[in-house]
Amino acid sequence: MQEKYPPFVYKTSKIISDFFNPLVSLVLFFFYMSIKSYSLHDSLTYFVPILLIIIIPVVIWLVWNVKTGRYTNMDVSNRVQRISLYFFIAACVIAYIAFDYFRKGHVDLIMIFILILLLVMQLSNYFIKSSMHTAFNVLVAALFFALNTVLGIAWLGIAVLVGITRVIVGRHTPKEVIMGAVIAFMVSFIYLYCHIQFQP
Repeated sequence: MQEKYPPFVYKTSKIISDFFNPLVSLVLFFFYMSIKSYSLHDSLTYFVPILLIIIIPVVIWLVWNVKTGRYTNMDVSNRVQRISLYFFIAACVIAYIAFDYFRKGHVDLIMIFILILLLVMQLSNYFIKSSMHTAFNVLVAALFFALNTVLGIAWLGIAVLVGITRVIVGRHTPKEVIMGAVIAFMVSFIYLYCHIQFQP
């Protein structure tokens, strides 16, 4: 697919696609949320467990599986290989939800919807390899939107750009990108509805 596009377009698309991967986008959101909504101490107690229970284990899992040849690349482009990735990420998210529940006594709504998105993406994966990059960036746009409307709209633009780059770099077909976006829009809509309903 690289031959279809000028080298500059391909290289720029690869940089955008690699940078705005689901983990980085989620880390940027959680970092923004923690400094916007909490004091320094509270933001650390919110962000550090996410880093230790979800982000770092997923990065280690990806690197280990790529090094041992179980995954073709860090994007886990192969649909069959993705099955174990979805299950591992879901397990990390469930572990965090349980940890957070026992610590605070209530369920983290954001993590519930990240888990829902993962489960729906996993089901979709049995039929079509939906774009995780696109789906998670659409959800991140909704998460930002709940805190800051302008940032949410801006991130939706990033999600569209990421979807286009996924096609340019040959990781997904337009159909797979659209499927990822549709799934994420449905989950995001329900999240925003619940967020409004549960506002104090």
